[in-house]
Order: sequence, then C-alpha cells, then structure tokens
Amino acid sequence: MEKRTLGRTGLQVSEIGHGMWGMGDWSGAERNECEKSLKLSLEKGCNFYDTAWAYGQGTSDQLLGQLILNNQNKQIIAASKIPPKNWKWPGSSQDKISDVYPIDYVLEVAKKINENVHKQPIELLQYHVWDDSWAHEAEFKETVAALKEKGLIKYFGISLNRWEPENGMKAIETGIVDCVQVIYNIFDQAPEDELFPLCEKMNIGVIARVPLDEGSLSGKMSLQTKFPDSDWRSKYFGPENLPQTIERVEAIKEILPNGISLPELALRFILQNKIVSTVIVGMRNENHVTENLKISDGKRLPSDLFKELRKHRWDRVVTPWAN
Repeated sequence: MEKRTLGRTGLQVSEIGHGMWGMGDWSGAERNECEKSLKLSLEKGCNFYDTAWAYGQGTSDQLLGQLILNNQNKQIIAASKIPPKNWKWPGSSQDKISDVYPIDYVLEVAKKINENVHKQPIELLQYHVWDDSWAHEAEFKETVAALKEKGLIKYFGISLNRWEPENGMKAIETGIVDCVQVIYNIFDQAPEDELFPLCEKMNIGVIARVPLDEGSLSGKMSLQTKFPDSDWRSKYFGPENLPQTIERVEAIKEILPNGISLPELALRFILQNKIVSTVIVGMRNENHVTENLKISDGKRLPSDLFKELRKHRWDRVVTPWAN
C-alpha cells in the first residue's frame, strides 16, 4: 500500500482510506461483513479509517474501536466527525456557529467518539458541516483550542459542503484547520481551481471523498436503478439527477481502456493529483477491499487518458436533493 503525507500533520496515511459511512447509514450493511472488510483492509496495508458520529449514532465509530482493540500492535489512524447540533446539512450562513457547534456540545460529543473509538486523543476530528461565515468567530478558535488542550484530538479538520469547495478557504487561512475533506472525482474537479492551490501553499492535508459519485462511477447503475427509501441515495439519484448522471457515466465508459474497470479509472484519476493525501472509499465487504486496495500500486494513468478524463468535468450547483 502506497503512503502519502497528510499535510502538516506529518502523518503517513494509506492513499486509499477506508470510508465507513455505509457501515452505519446505508441499507444492506451487515455488521459481520463490515467487520471482515475492516480486518482485511488493515491486513492489506490500509491505515486510514474515516468514520463519524452521524454514521448510525456512533455505530461506525464502535466498529472502528473494535478493530483498534483487536489490533493494538498496528498503526490505525482514526478520523471521525462531529455532527452539527441542529442536525442540518449542509452548513449555512443563516445559522450561527453557537447553534451548530457550541463548545460544550463539541466537547461532549468528542468524548463520546473517543470512548467508542478507544483512542484519546483521536488523530483527526472534523466538523461534519462547515460554512465560512463562522471562520472568524471567537467560539471556533476557542473550541478547537479546547479540544487539543484537553487531549481529545491531535489534529482538526473540516468537511466541506457538496459542490462548495471554496466555502472553507477562510477557515484554512485562520491557521486553525489541519485538514480538509472535500468531494473530488472525475465529475467534481472544481477543488482544483482555488482550494487545492491554497492547501498546497499552507500544507493542508486533503481527504478526497465521494470518489465514485455516490456509486454512479461504479458503472453498475442504470436508468432503472432504484434505492430503498431508507437509503440516502434514493434522494440523490432521483429524477432530477439520475438520467443525466447515467448519460455522463456512459460517455466515460466509451473511453474506458481494455483491462481497467470504471471504479479503478475513477480512483486512479484522483490519485493522479499529488495534492490529495488520501481517497476514502466505501468498502462494506471483502470484495470491495480487494478491488479498491490493489489500485494503490504506484502506477498512474497515461497522460493522454488523464487529459481526456478532464473533459468530463461537471460543475453543479447546490440543490436540496443533493444533501
């Protein structure tokens, strides 16, 4: 497994990270299969695990905690997230930071996460939503300082809103943020415009999420695809989004070289960018782990293919069904 440096934290992280959202929040997540997938990814060299309190009200944190307890002789880097107190996604300038991340609430949830993950301090704790209108609020600085002073976290990060990569740059410029988590994939290339240059300048760790566009770049979906109402994707891939998504995926399939799958192409596109520290991929079973981790082999896409993929950039605007 290839490693990269997570910005100024200095942590050496596997360039493919284990995303745990599906283990606590999506349909079809069998605990036994999830545990097996976590064990296998660790055995194959993965050391970066992305979880959050919101993923099943601590369920995925507990799964990661069990992995840590069972493998105390191995390096496991835990990255979790604090949900907004008002439980609103995405972050909005209409809300005050005191209503979203009041200091007492943040410290309370951070302690619960530490207990579930069986780590204090946890390597990386992030705010699960963000809006840059909060960047210069005193409570922001005071809360992050308290998290570190109380030994609850080593490093702090923010998870940026979907399709708003610039809505986090003010926070980075304060010097408080060590890492950012942002949607970046073949479709969503906008972080390259302004966010990534700033991250490179300030040595900020970059965690790329949603590498397969919530599953469309797996290549397994069609116009007939339907998810259960309990699955968040039933909203994301509704009539407003599914048809045009499938059309764009089919266009990428037309340039897919022999011997490479669409998910592999999508992941290699992201890893081509040296600014990215790690790509978190949802892996709920052992097959997911085997297929995704083998891509971390140091190989890169041919330059002509990479240039062709850049033409599939899809700039989108924030809409209610996307969050």
